[in-house]
Amino acid sequence: MTHLLVVGSLTLRPRSVPWVPAANLRPMATIRAELARGPWEAAQSLGGAVLLLAPLGVLLPLIAGRLRVSPVASMARTVVAGALVSSLIVLLQTGVPGRVPDVDTVLLNTTGVALAHLLVVPGTRSRLRRREETPQGRTPTITRVGMAPRADALSGSRTYF
Repeated sequence: MTHLLVVGSLTLRPRSVPWVPAANLRPMATIRAELARGPWEAAQSLGGAVLLLAPLGVLLPLIAGRLRVSPVASMARTVVAGALVSSLIVLLQTGVPGRVPDVDTVLLNTTGVALAHLLVVPGTRSRLRRREETPQGRTPTITRVGMAPRADALSGSRTYF
């Protein structure tokens, strides 16, 4: 919840800029324009969009708290939820002065959620499953005490084999 509050304060704060570009509704247009500017500038602007919602790729599966779940289903749920959160942010930005909706931010944010999920969640779940399944160890034995002789419970006599 705190992460979403920080994201909301970063993305929904009004900007005071003299010029605002038009909304981008063509997929990959902004990404191509950023890549044309150069690798360093592209890495900074596109990397920020990828990293913005990436923690949701780890935090959303933690909400359910399940260790035994299909990796594909978990990935699909997380990516869809990340795409919905990103789309909601873009829709809310339409009413904020100085903010322009861009379909590429939805793509980049969703990519960040998917990458974070792939890099962290499967390994963490398998590690937690292994830790849950490991036995506690051998039952302790006392070496000084030998085996007691077998006895017939009804007669009270001892039988030795």
